[in-house]
Amino acid sequence: MSITDWIVLLLTLLFIAVYGIYKSRGTKNLEGYLLANKQLPWYHVGFSVMATQASAITFISAPGQAFSDGMRFVQFYFGLPLAMVVLCITFIPAFHKLNVYTAYEYLEKRFDLKTRTLTAFLFLLQRGLSTGITIYAPSIVLSTILNIDITYTTILMGGIVIVYTISGGTKAVSHTQLFQMIIIFSGLIIAAALVVYKLPQGVGFIDSLHIAGSMGKMNIIDTKFDWNNRYNLWSGIIGGFFLQLSYFGTDQSQVGRYLTGSSITQSRLGLVMNGLVKIPMQFFILMIGIMVFAFYQFHQPPLFFNSNETKKIENSEWSSQYEQLNKDYNLLHNQKQKYLENYVNALHSGDDSKIADSKLALQQAESKLLNCRKEATDIMKKNDAKADTNDSNYVFLTFVISYLPVGMVGLIMAIIFLASMGSTASGLNSLAGTFVVDIYKRLIKKENNDVNYLSASRWATAFWGIFCVVVALYASKLGNLIEAVNILGSLFYGTILGIFLVAFYFKKVQSNAVFVAACIAEVFIIAAWKLDLTAFLWLNVLGCIVLIVVALLLQWLVFNRKHTV
Repeated sequence: MSITDWIVLLLTLLFIAVYGIYKSRGTKNLEGYLLANKQLPWYHVGFSVMATQASAITFISAPGQAFSDGMRFVQFYFGLPLAMVVLCITFIPAFHKLNVYTAYEYLEKRFDLKTRTLTAFLFLLQRGLSTGITIYAPSIVLSTILNIDITYTTILMGGIVIVYTISGGTKAVSHTQLFQMIIIFSGLIIAAALVVYKLPQGVGFIDSLHIAGSMGKMNIIDTKFDWNNRYNLWSGIIGGFFLQLSYFGTDQSQVGRYLTGSSITQSRLGLVMNGLVKIPMQFFILMIGIMVFAFYQFHQPPLFFNSNETKKIENSEWSSQYEQLNKDYNLLHNQKQKYLENYVNALHSGDDSKIADSKLALQQAESKLLNCRKEATDIMKKNDAKADTNDSNYVFLTFVISYLPVGMVGLIMAIIFLASMGSTASGLNSLAGTFVVDIYKRLIKKENNDVNYLSASRWATAFWGIFCVVVALYASKLGNLIEAVNILGSLFYGTILGIFLVAFYFKKVQSNAVFVAACIAEVFIIAAWKLDLTAFLWLNVLGCIVLIVVALLLQWLVFNRKHTV
């Protein structure tokens, strides 16, 4: 990056960090540290909810996901608006009425301590793992920019966010997230305009959509029902509904965001805002990936986008074979330009016959390039069985560094770092809050003053921060990060959601039945995932249904009979 880019990046990050610490000054009690004294308006709540979900993973991996797999990932969010309605009707009033710090306090009031502790433990496990992945995402960026080992950048990024979160708690997180989202939206709009601007003369936005569509990238809606298809209309609406309901309704990283609302109405408005904006926002980010894909049809892309892996090959016994493959790839790309030009001309002429013929030729040329990439990853695996052969996380990053103008590169980098700071800080804050309120305060130090609990929250933030950094060091093995973090959540969200739905709607089911059912459901979901029985979104549905059915059966067949004997 240039000096100007570094200045833009550092000034943006410095402003956000100083502003957050300034706005959170005077935080002297647990409610202030964890819930910002419940004084925030709806727009703060809405932006904070969005920023918590829109991590650096979103801005690094989502364009790469569209680049490699097309637009179908947007269906993942189709269940979100329905989930927001249920949350506004049921979850928010219940949490506000009981004046809880965490969602899991409600479970002890409804069931007992062991059910609360189990649910809190499941949350701590999945959120700790997921937050580790969000730390890894910006570490990729820093490693690429500075050309140093990603281990060092992971430790550096984790350390920065730990210090930032410890200093201000939820108030710092919420206030800075408002500005983070403003900067993020502005930067993404500019980036999208620049991608279109850099297309060749005579090739417009509509042409680029046709080009992407001809290669199977404009697969926005898939109505075919298939248990094993990760992204279709049905998995998005049904599986996505269960996942989003659990994420926003039972995950403390989100519950803690809307509990900061000054009233039930302000919390509801914040969630409604998120439900209305999230799908268009995600569609727009994926569309940037499609535009980058179209751009690389005309400009020579690298054979493999992860430069860290290519450097390993270049310094290995396979270097000459990889170099020859790279030459073949470049030659094929140059040959494809003729078919690409024919296809664009056919589109402009409106001749359906020419369009069909040129489209087929273009698809065949693209297939040869994909075979080259496959051969490249095969060589990498031969050289190193543990090589990271999924480079989708590096696609947008490579484009930004290589083609965007001076100053804009720094802004995009700032967006990625800001998104990471916002989501990771929310994750660490929720981990610390849940640990202190549901474990430490309830099981270890039952009688203590607010000052000591505040101190414990800061120490818990440091502990979970270190835990997440350790997880981040192993995140490179997980493939595309935006998929990995949602797959990980799906292993736990169904079970946790089932516990809350039983609590809200099945009043005759008592603690022992739901506790045993939760253990059975979680074992079932882990087994289903390991055996690859279905696409991951359906795990949220299965976990929830299995828990509810087993809890009802246990209550009726086992625990009710015990009381009647």
